[in-house]
Formats: sequence, structure tokens, C-alpha cells
Amino acid sequence: MELRNPLGVHALVWAGDTSPDSVAYAIGQTAKTGFDLLEFSLHDSLSMDVAGTRALLQENGLAVACSRGLAFDADVSSTDSAVVERGEKLLHDSLTITHELGGTHFTGALYSALGKYGAPLSAQGRANVVRVLQGLAAEAGTRGMTLGLEVCNRYETNVINTARDALRLADDIGADNVLVHLDTYHMNIEEDDLVRPVLEVGDRLGYVHIGENHRGYLGSGHLDFTSFFHALADIGYTGPVTFESFSSAVVAAGLSNDLAIWRNLWTDGEDLARHARAFLANQLTARPA
Repeated sequence: MELRNPLGVHALVWAGDTSPDSVAYAIGQTAKTGFDLLEFSLHDSLSMDVAGTRALLQENGLAVACSRGLAFDADVSSTDSAVVERGEKLLHDSLTITHELGGTHFTGALYSALGKYGAPLSAQGRANVVRVLQGLAAEAGTRGMTLGLEVCNRYETNVINTARDALRLADDIGADNVLVHLDTYHMNIEEDDLVRPVLEVGDRLGYVHIGENHRGYLGSGHLDFTSFFHALADIGYTGPVTFESFSSAVVAAGLSNDLAIWRNLWTDGEDLARHARAFLANQLTARPA
């Protein structure tokens, strides 16, 4: 049975950086394990050979998406104009890289630093987010690209923690190419269940991350993936479904610290990815027509 959704895998399953050797390995392994799409985190984008990466992706018949969060010294939800300006530049540079790689999906925590905040989001900080993302969405629109607002948990952002938060932010940005990005790992922490947020987002869902509650092997935790995939079928979602899992065995130390990866849930990325590819295909095949 042909699947309606492109199946993706996060590059951090394969390598912790975007050096030429790591990129070549990630692309080769993604193709080898049967995925359609490779997602790159652009936290390390300065080391990426963009033209070479695009050529390798095309050679291996892979689509690409890119994601990122921001740092506290480049946080567009800040009230410090210099900090906001640095974050805005990073976002526009990352959008350009995504486009040059051949991608149309630029997603992630585009609205804040990735880390625990000590206070709620301020009104000025939220206004800065809206203004910056309005400009980014306008640029993305000229390139036929979408922006994804990835809904992250309270320990990684204070801007949006639920699907409803993301819809409100997207409404305020007011651009049709700003979509919601749901991630089952974060949903498990913040949402009441894995179904109603999908139904509420509906046709504004643009990207999906699949991760276990502990970010290890799919099916080894307690998440109700069957209901989640049925909800995707109910809204007719045909966008990317990307497996995301992190282990300090692979992820670079700095990002590992940002994501609080304190233990190795796996050491063999290929075995993990093959298992995830089969798990996702089974869920998508078994969901209602």
C-alpha cells in the first residue's frame, strides 16, 4: 500500500553536526533505511556545505526539511532589541539555507530560545515574536515555503506550549503559510490527549514529529500512537511525518545539554531508524481510510 505521507527522520539520529562527512553519512543512512525525507537541525549550519548537501540529497532521491530553535542571546521573544535583531537574522539566514537545500518546510521553535525560562512571556516579547515572524513569513511566501510553529513543552519555551497556543500565535501573525507543527513527545507533557489537538488544528497542521514519551524506540513507551494516527487520518493530513529521537551517544554535547539528554536510550542509530520506519508505516497503513 502506498503511503499518503512522506516519512522523515531527523539527522540527529545519525550524526551530531552538519560537517560534510556527517551530512554524507546521514543522507546515505536515510536512503538506506527507506525514508523519504531528512530533517536537518540548523543549530550547526555554519559547517554545512549547502550546495554539496543539496546535490547529495538529489542523488539519493530525498526531500529535505529544516528546523531550529534559538539561543538566549538571539531570542526573538526578548525585550532587548539587539537580542531580537540577532535572532531575526538567524531566522532569515536559516530560511535561506532551507530554500537553497531544496526544502519548503522551515519549522521548529522559531519564536524563542530553546530552554527553561524563569518568568512568563511578556507582552512586549510576544509582540516582537509576531513582528519578526510576520517578516519571515512574507519572505518565505516569496519562495513558496511554509513556516512551522513547533509546539514545545514548558521546559523548553514559554511562548507556545499547546496546539491552541500555536493557533492563537498563527492567527496574530496572520499569514496563510504559517502552520502548526505537532510533536507527540511535547504533546504528552502538555496536552490532555493526543487526539483533540490534532482535530482542533485540522488543515492548519503542516508538520509532525513522532517521538516516544522518553524519545527512545517507538512503542517502548506509553504513548497512544494508534489514536494519534487515527486523528491524522480524520483531518486528511498528507504532510511529512518525521521520526525524532535523541541520544547523547550521537548528539553533540552543547545541543545534548540544551535538550537535557542525560542518558543513552539507544546507541545503534540504524537499528533505531529501521524500527521507526516500520512502526510509522504500520501506523499509517492501519489507520482508517
